[in-house]
Amino acid sequence: MKRIATVALTALAPISWGSTYFVASELLPPDRPLFTGVMRALPAGLLLTALARTLPKGEWWWKSAVLGTLNIGAFFPLLFLSAYRLPGGVAAVLGAVGPLFVVGLAALLLGERASLRTVLAAVVAAFGVSMVVLTAEAKLDTIGIVAGVVSSVSMGAGTVMTKRWGRPEGVGPLAMTGWQLTAGGLVIIPVAALVEGAPPALDGNALLGYGYMMLINTGIAYWLWFRGIGQLSATSVTLLGPLSPLTAAVIGWAALGQALTPVQLAGMAIAFGATVAGQLAVARTASAPTPKEPFSSTEQINRNISMDLTDEQVRR
Repeated sequence: MKRIATVALTALAPISWGSTYFVASELLPPDRPLFTGVMRALPAGLLLTALARTLPKGEWWWKSAVLGTLNIGAFFPLLFLSAYRLPGGVAAVLGAVGPLFVVGLAALLLGERASLRTVLAAVVAAFGVSMVVLTAEAKLDTIGIVAGVVSSVSMGAGTVMTKRWGRPEGVGPLAMTGWQLTAGGLVIIPVAALVEGAPPALDGNALLGYGYMMLINTGIAYWLWFRGIGQLSATSVTLLGPLSPLTAAVIGWAALGQALTPVQLAGMAIAFGATVAGQLAVARTASAPTPKEPFSSTEQINRNISMDLTDEQVRR
């Protein structure tokens, strides 16, 4: 039951991220994705760091910078570049294949054993997402595809390295989230200033949208995400990613009046079913007993001594 509760809470993060398109399109200034990235990450990071009352020490200054760059600072600009250069459906599919990269990297760096069922679940989930978001009019763009793939790789590597490095002793996920969001926001600032120039004027809707993005969509969502990484396997966490485009499709239907075709509904069912199946596969793999040596090293030594004594008694 504890694992189910942890998975459910972690799933709230990608579900929240699924609302990003609606908020950005309805409330935020147009054509300011990098400024939006700064507003999402930096205020939330500073707030969480202040609430945690803990700053990095020693090597955790550069580790936080690396994790913040992978999970936020590089991920946000590349994601937005992909979204601008590609139809939203194509960008969403590129994000949905990210779990496959995490499965491989987690096996390499974390020793997490991925079963065939887990890999198949990731593939089927990506296929289901493609049924939901891809259209016949979708056009491909090389720069957009590269940006989308690299953004998925960046977030996947950040997820795995967050799991690999863990947290300093006595430091909770709140502080770790604050450090990464702050570092990531600082990385985006010079890029945003160079590409977009001065910040835009903000009206009431923009302030409301940025407030939601900062507190709910980023602060709480990333805290739940990094908390989940600390308690679950990296593979289990990343397999929740397809919930984001599925949520975006549901919000588009409910709030924006976008129609859902039978093919899209079938894709949603396939992607959601694969996500659930992936969690069951990971849980089954994690609970499976690992093969043991016939004797541990200590047991073998004691056994050898016992046999030596027995042999000596026989000789006597």
